[in-house]
Amino acid sequence: MELYGYWRSSASYRVRIALHLKQLAFDYKPVHLVKDGGEQKSAEYAKLNPAKLVPTLVDGELELNQSLAIIEYLDSKAGPLLVPEDPKEAAIVRMLALDMACDLQPITNLRVLQYVSGTLDAGDEGRQAWIEHWVSSAFAAFEKRLEKHAGACCVGDEVSLADVCLVPQVYNALRFKIDLSPYPRLLQVYENLQQIDAFQKAQPDQQPDAVL
Repeated sequence: MELYGYWRSSASYRVRIALHLKQLAFDYKPVHLVKDGGEQKSAEYAKLNPAKLVPTLVDGELELNQSLAIIEYLDSKAGPLLVPEDPKEAAIVRMLALDMACDLQPITNLRVLQYVSGTLDAGDEGRQAWIEHWVSSAFAAFEKRLEKHAGACCVGDEVSLADVCLVPQVYNALRFKIDLSPYPRLLQVYENLQQIDAFQKAQPDQQPDAVL
């Protein structure tokens, strides 16, 4: 398998976590989202992903782009399952995962932040205000969900898709120096997950294309 991604991409990050949790071998193919206007916009990469986004997973003749679709595919290939078999537990896990992957991540990713600061002429200050607003809104709701469902992980004590989607968003929030003290359960789950080898291997600064 080949994974085309970018070290700071949240969507790439969660796919890396899933691959390492399942101990699936893969070749990492960096796609720099900023260099030369963004390598994801090249004609060559657009053949793999017409949306010109990362990640892309290539497994033989199969080419997959959306991170949640990729992780669902990986769930069918190897354990441990990230979405439980029990329908009620599965629904809870998906609810929490979608809070992060669909409600928060798309409006705080690189292309949106570039549009806010550049095209809308909000500058760095406007970009920071934007991300602080949406992260705080999403994390406040997530903290309430964790009060009901969390153990050591987002849902009980087993790593699930919810955890895979949470960690990259906390990483981004910390990167932008957002105060996370109002979310103690969220931070505790995040710290618990950081002790797991698969999460450590998937960290952005551990990737070959990381620029520190």
